[in-house]
Amino acid sequence: MNNDSFRDANVLITGGLGFIGSNLAHSLASLGARVTLADSLVPEYGGNLFNISGLEDRVCVNISDVRDVHSMRYLIQRQDFLFNLAGQTSHIDSMQDPYTDLDINCRAQLSILEACRTHNPDVRIVFASTRQIYGKADYLPVNEVQLLKPLDVNGIHKMAGELYHTVYHNVFGIRTCALRLTNTYGPRMRVKDARQTFLGIWIRLLIEARPFEVWDGKQLRDFTYVDDAVEALLLTASSDAAVGRVFNLGGDSVVSLKRLADLLIEINGGGQYVSCDFPVDRKRIDIGDFYADYGCIRSTLGWQPKTPLGEGLKRTLAFYREHLDQYV
Repeated sequence: MNNDSFRDANVLITGGLGFIGSNLAHSLASLGARVTLADSLVPEYGGNLFNISGLEDRVCVNISDVRDVHSMRYLIQRQDFLFNLAGQTSHIDSMQDPYTDLDINCRAQLSILEACRTHNPDVRIVFASTRQIYGKADYLPVNEVQLLKPLDVNGIHKMAGELYHTVYHNVFGIRTCALRLTNTYGPRMRVKDARQTFLGIWIRLLIEARPFEVWDGKQLRDFTYVDDAVEALLLTASSDAAVGRVFNLGGDSVVSLKRLADLLIEINGGGQYVSCDFPVDRKRIDIGDFYADYGCIRSTLGWQPKTPLGEGLKRTLAFYREHLDQYV
């Protein structure tokens, strides 16, 4: 990656006060970028002003919602890069309130792309997509050519959002790229509940010395540490070879949920969990075993996960032992 790509560049991050957006903001500020963070700070989502602690005088924060067409139209002008990370991520919420999910993950994405087409067609865009759009895996590991068949409303809308970005590249020449993220974890993620990731609530309860629940511990998953995800975002934004492409991200290893729970307790130096069946509402939309083949981004751009799962969990636990009060 050419770090000079971002020096003195104008960069907009939607969802910039959230988990991945704020970690990205820290990296971009260190690279000399002029960073604007757009975030609605809706309590049910991931935005948290503490996420930019230490950056307050190095970034511009705009409290705005991606559903506000006029705000987005203004913010997108004169940007060199757009990291389009804002979204509704809860699968259960999407089934209970599908219209809000539609507005954020579809209509707002289309509005953002229209604003780019009409007011800033030279901007480079990286869109945060998700492995949820694959649904149940036909084979493992899952590569980018596997059929997309999402199991919930959120997956359908995220798939549409990704395809909008592809269409605007193919038809209008907007320089877009999409990353299909899988179980990203690390400092600054939401831990007050399981809206963003189940691992967050595990960590909170572990630090609070309360047992957490493990549903069907045999399931296999991979996990991407947030620093590795940020590296992929920067790499795709600055590489011509990424334009118009879609890439999977992944983790350094595949682990069962039971093994993950045991490893977390081992690193923490204690704790306990309860093995349970899946709740009925979650079982209906569960994707089963899933781990990604990230060979495409590795061969195209040289990206691969660098942070071992144990090390990433160690760093994450250390962060929340110090700052848990800011996240609950």
